[in-house]
Amino acid sequence: MRQYGLIGYPLSHSFSKNYFTNKFQQEHIAGCAYDLYPIKAIEELPALLAAAALNGFNVTIPYKEAVLSYLHYPSDAVKVIGACNCVKIDNGKLYGFNTDVAGFEVSLRKKLQPHHTAALILGTGGAAKAVAYVLKKLGISFHYVSRKQGVNNYSYQQLNKETIAAHPLIINTSPLGMYPGVTEGPDIPYNFIGSQHYLFDLIYNPPQTLFMQKGAAQGAVTENGYEMLVLQAEESWKIWNS
Repeated sequence: MRQYGLIGYPLSHSFSKNYFTNKFQQEHIAGCAYDLYPIKAIEELPALLAAAALNGFNVTIPYKEAVLSYLHYPSDAVKVIGACNCVKIDNGKLYGFNTDVAGFEVSLRKKLQPHHTAALILGTGGAAKAVAYVLKKLGISFHYVSRKQGVNNYSYQQLNKETIAAHPLIINTSPLGMYPGVTEGPDIPYNFIGSQHYLFDLIYNPPQTLFMQKGAAQGAVTENGYEMLVLQAEESWKIWNS
């Protein structure tokens, strides 16, 4: 039995387990299983690996950055980004990859317009770093947005009509709005958003987050994270079988 899974905490509502379980059934892939491994601290990873005999695993919040110290061979992208969401295990060695990059780029491009030349990235975690990597590749300038102002980031309190107008692409990488917290959303001035804006939310559940709803009400184009998740899952499968 080839065993795969997802580490993170909490993992009560995971896309990955359902996706891979259905994939194995629909594509008649025998001898494979995918399970959830919620660990309360990254320090539990060695014991998990010893007990579960995994062939590979995905990584989600809050361990995309913390898992780096356990990798034997991080990919070039992982080294640059500083975050990993896919690990292949071969002869006891952990090879780290970032499949968020491929998934996000393909999904983002479908509604990207020439005037989307500057972006706000809401959040500063591992997913935000993958998003920044793609934006750099595409030549799109960006600023992070977090609770506190920094060298290359605004605080939410700093966002005003001018900053919103200057950044027609806004990407939510934070968990705000994810089920079950569907009445929450990033605290940005939505009244300054217009039809020139593109709001991309990495959240897939619910399909229409409050962030997306408020943007759409102002005429913005929106996209959720479902396609990105499908793409990164398929990329993970390719990596594990390469």
